[in-house]
Amino acid sequence: MAFNELRAIATFTKAAELGSLRRAAVAQGITPQAASQALTQLETYLGVRLFHRTTRKLSLTEEGERFLGAAAPGLQALQRALHGARQGRDEIAGPLRIAAPRSIMLPVLWPVLEEFCARHPGIEPDVQLDDRIGNWVEERVDVGFRAGSPPGDGVIARLLLPLQLVVCAAPSYIARHGAPPTIDALAQHRCSGFRHPGTGKPMPWEFAVGGETLARDVASVVMTNDVELEANAVVAGQCIGQLVGVTAAPLVRAGRLVPLLTAHVTHHLGLYLYYGSRVAQPARVRAFIDLVVERVAGNAEWVLSVQELRRFGR
Repeated sequence: MAFNELRAIATFTKAAELGSLRRAAVAQGITPQAASQALTQLETYLGVRLFHRTTRKLSLTEEGERFLGAAAPGLQALQRALHGARQGRDEIAGPLRIAAPRSIMLPVLWPVLEEFCARHPGIEPDVQLDDRIGNWVEERVDVGFRAGSPPGDGVIARLLLPLQLVVCAAPSYIARHGAPPTIDALAQHRCSGFRHPGTGKPMPWEFAVGGETLARDVASVVMTNDVELEANAVVAGQCIGQLVGVTAAPLVRAGRLVPLLTAHVTHHLGLYLYYGSRVAQPARVRAFIDLVVERVAGNAEWVLSVQELRRFGR
């Protein structure tokens, strides 16, 4: 049904309720001329007169009575649906669908989601642990997070944090094997490897060298596609690893890991928040995005400063 037909039916039912086309126009926020035109169009479309009209009186015809009885319940149901949708848009409750990589969701985003749910008990989180950007429309994702390069076209993205790549070793490893003084010296050490969860291919280590990012394949004695497992192997002293900053920072500050080759720590990757549209977002989505930005964006908890790298580093 075209919108002008819906408006005409609404004008008709309101005029029948109030007994005046002028009062119906005021109630709908339109001019009397627009109300009269809408009613005339409806009568022309139906091919019947709905009202007996004089300058002072408005009364339903027999056909108008029958049409009112048939149309009013459906119109009321539609108006209730519209009101419910508007109310749902402004209510901070209901499902909140989130896509995020596991390595970021657990340490960084889960505390924020936990706080959000405590503030708004009606929220129903639905979290998909995944670093890819799929078809967010079909998958009905409200808010996504990605670690690495910015998401592509089709989504709105915001950089929350730089993601450092920090070469680390446990104090026990350094005590047994020493620390590599250069990138090339890594070839003489036991190193971990990380297999890309999407492609299954080993990821090269990356270093900042002379203002550029240098990728280097490093032979590994431990290979995994799980960030937490790799960090556990490094903390246990089994190997040297290149860990993402959100994983490395708390372990370095706790004294469980020592940063190595600190002059070559990279900052070219990032943690990005992304979503589909700035308009027509439900209140729960807007509120969650705002809280994430407040708690995470630029948070030094997940980044080792230059001073810390110098203080803790070898």
